[in-house]
Amino acid sequence: MQTRKLGTSDLLLTTVGFGTWGMSGAGWRGGWGPQDDNDSIEAIIKSYELGVNWIDTAPVYGLGHSEEVVGKALKELKERPIIATKLGLVWDDKGDISRSLKKESVKKEAEDSLRRMGIDVIDLYQIHWPIDDNMDEILEGWATMAELVKEGKVRYIGVSNFNIEQMEKIKEIHHPTSLQPPYNMTKRGVEKEILPYCGKNNIGIVCYSPMGKGILTGSFSRKRVENLSDDDHRKRTPDFQEPILSITLDMVETLKPIAEKYGRTLAQLAIAWVLRRSEVTSAIVGVRRPSQIEETAPAGDWVLQKDDIDKIQQILDEYDSKIASAPPVKSVL
Repeated sequence: MQTRKLGTSDLLLTTVGFGTWGMSGAGWRGGWGPQDDNDSIEAIIKSYELGVNWIDTAPVYGLGHSEEVVGKALKELKERPIIATKLGLVWDDKGDISRSLKKESVKKEAEDSLRRMGIDVIDLYQIHWPIDDNMDEILEGWATMAELVKEGKVRYIGVSNFNIEQMEKIKEIHHPTSLQPPYNMTKRGVEKEILPYCGKNNIGIVCYSPMGKGILTGSFSRKRVENLSDDDHRKRTPDFQEPILSITLDMVETLKPIAEKYGRTLAQLAIAWVLRRSEVTSAIVGVRRPSQIEETAPAGDWVLQKDDIDKIQQILDEYDSKIASAPPVKSVL
């Protein structure tokens, strides 16, 4: 699989990265429903065999569980892949999640992540979410992360879900290696300003949800959404509610001929579409079973033709018009 250099770092990431959010299990508000840890471990091993060279995780995924699963899988691999994790979302004894970028919290989170995964250094450490209206605490957390780099516990630091103003401020302390934003066919807000900004400032882009949490893979139907586990957070998100759900499912159907023309799947098309942008270093694909990474990994080497990109843009323009004129989401559970 091809690799791309991440920002100003010496990290060469495969264009498909392994995402572990879906491996977090049930029993917490951001989960994806019940998950077999053995499936998760086998999926990580399979991704390694397929040439995927990096894993993205976070302590909040399963309240520490995903990092622990990653740690177990690493023991089964001959070589350690590049490990990216995050910080800034902490939880109490009841499992209630809050945001903190205080110095002591950042240091504790780093030590906890290193322990859970059984590693000596984190290759890429990312602020998971900014603290709105509290730039001072963001800067405190960022400065602490820069200290962790000097201490050798972290190699590179980046951010997730940040805007340009926030990135400009933290640059004064330490250059961000990367930004992790949501980016897919239905979530294209980063295209106008953020992608060009990161390209100009040599900030790598590792995008999450390239398949729209599964909705762009063609595997969903209204019935399947209705039958999602109550522990699956997607059941509570607007994209999986009417009328957005039906509009999106119809749009996905119109994309099928493009994928089928090349003997590819819709999941592969969604990933390749994200990777068409030169600013994007890698797409983080969520994986829960080995068969899923077997399907998605080949997308890392698929370069879309201009005619297909133009056709997809026409489809997305029509989609945007329908979304803009649609009534509000009926309810979010």
